[in-house]
Amino acid sequence: MGLFKDYLNQTRRPEGLLGKLMLAGMNHGHARLADWGMSHLPAILPEQIVDLGCGGGRNAASLLQKYPHAHVTALDYSLQAVEKTKACNRKMIAAGRCEVVPGNVRDLPFPDQTFDLACAFETIYFWPGLADCFAQTARVLKPGGIFLICNESDGTDPTGRRFEKIIDGMKCCTVDEIETALKAAGFSRCICHHHARRPWIVILAQKQ
Repeated sequence: MGLFKDYLNQTRRPEGLLGKLMLAGMNHGHARLADWGMSHLPAILPEQIVDLGCGGGRNAASLLQKYPHAHVTALDYSLQAVEKTKACNRKMIAAGRCEVVPGNVRDLPFPDQTFDLACAFETIYFWPGLADCFAQTARVLKPGGIFLICNESDGTDPTGRRFEKIIDGMKCCTVDEIETALKAAGFSRCICHHHARRPWIVILAQKQ
């Protein structure tokens, strides 16, 4: 399982050749999940959006398309992911509608109350100390701002549990665990949608 495990561990922080392969796979393999997650966003018109853990950049591109008057800031702590996202969104960066920055969710490099919408697709599995990371997210959201979390695992499915044993530092949290951490971080309303046939979840939280 050596090479396969090494490849799967690139989901956490893509680096090197395997990281390039993983990032390309993310853009394709997570597209349906991400689109399903975005379909649950309420009727809002955000001006400033942040994509936390932007991976290969496909979701940032989708947000730019969904909200044609918004500016999207994409962040990842993998420098390889940052470069991939820049390549994926080159035209929007040149047009001044997108910025891609390196950073860590435990200490977000943004001023307070910057964004109307924050998104985290397939990434909170690797956030150390969810309440602290969620508190950082709440800090950079404006009052009433929305935080969307979209996961392929609901924390109870066999596949997610199996990957936890293979991928270092991965934790598939349940809806209850996520909502508890969100409320501890200062989010008031939490709404969860569960896919009818898959263990996919999307959670929408609003800052107080």
